[in-house]
Amino acid sequence: MTPNSTNKNLIMGSQVTEHGSTTLRLLMFPWLAYGHISPFLNVAKKLADRGFLIYLCSTPINLKSTINKISEKYVDLIHLIELHLPELPKLPPHYHTTNEHSSSGLLTFSAAVTSYFVNLVKKPGVKFPVPDIYLRKIEQVKLGEMLEKSAKDQEPDDEERLVDGYIQIALICTSRTIEAKYIDFLSELSNMKIVPVGPPVQDLITNDADDMELMDWLGTKDENSTVFVSFGSEYFLSKEDMEEVAFGLELSNVNFIWVVRFPKGKEQNLEDALPKGFLERIGERGKVLDKFAPQLRILNHTSTGGFISHCGWNSVMESIDFGVPIIAMPMHLDQPMNARLIVELGVAVEIVRDDDGKIHKGEIAETIKNVIIEKTGEKLRGKMRDISKNLKWELRWRL
Repeated sequence: MTPNSTNKNLIMGSQVTEHGSTTLRLLMFPWLAYGHISPFLNVAKKLADRGFLIYLCSTPINLKSTINKISEKYVDLIHLIELHLPELPKLPPHYHTTNEHSSSGLLTFSAAVTSYFVNLVKKPGVKFPVPDIYLRKIEQVKLGEMLEKSAKDQEPDDEERLVDGYIQIALICTSRTIEAKYIDFLSELSNMKIVPVGPPVQDLITNDADDMELMDWLGTKDENSTVFVSFGSEYFLSKEDMEEVAFGLELSNVNFIWVVRFPKGKEQNLEDALPKGFLERIGERGKVLDKFAPQLRILNHTSTGGFISHCGWNSVMESIDFGVPIIAMPMHLDQPMNARLIVELGVAVEIVRDDDGKIHKGEIAETIKNVIIEKTGEKLRGKMRDISKNLKWELRWRL
């Protein structure tokens, strides 16, 4: 479940039916991105099974793909409510989604990252007490630029809402198995009750013919022999980074599934976007997709041995849930600190950028081989399986 706190995304009420029974009604208002709406919809189905009446609110462009995922069973229990934003020359309706824009504003953070920023606000000048969670120099520069830009649009009391008791309870998509010390530190800093709710509710079902073809291809590969490469729905590689990733995958000689995405209005033919002859050279060893892939099914497959990820928190939690080690390639915002957190946990290795923020094909190739082929990967998978098992036990005990 993706919301950080109850008041931003969920509103609950009740109504009495003509028979005198009470139906709990729940309004869900997720962040305007597919990666957030999808887990909310999965939660909505689980709650509908327990008698809740759900209203899921988003923009028409987001709901267009959502409506097809509501089966006849849920038609009367899950209602889609359209949010019509003002139409502006630079913001037509097809842009009323964050999937085509850089992310800013409301974010889904780990407890480690949230406590890092709360410490920054409440104790300026006081170093974060866990040295494993840090930003490199180039990352500090990028974060400073982003914070300076966002401060111009920020309401005067936005910071105080989080740190001064405006929010009393926060639901965070995490677990004490993963972040116990950060949950406790955040609770102490903010005077909030922190409730770890585990990873997003998973829905592995897909009827897409292309997805079935991809999964059949994956089924022909050996156990733990394939790396899944995806950088989320809102982050796009530069041309230079895309070439380095492509050459790194080619040099690694490892099977792969790579999801390549482009910003709205800048779509390209894959052959033009990738290094010349790349698709021919990799042949049946790899699949390159320019659309959404069934990420959960791929991570849940026995042939998948690693996940090259930007380390958005949802992707991190999904990978932990399915026991797949992460090859971290963070870009900005909370992602570098998420990467440091999972490296600290012993379930990831990071592709480290140079002082100019660039990645290099040689390091990418070596890191992939270490995780998929060498003993490093065996250790990571063993540790990840243990944490995944403990996470499931923790959630089962709580229920």
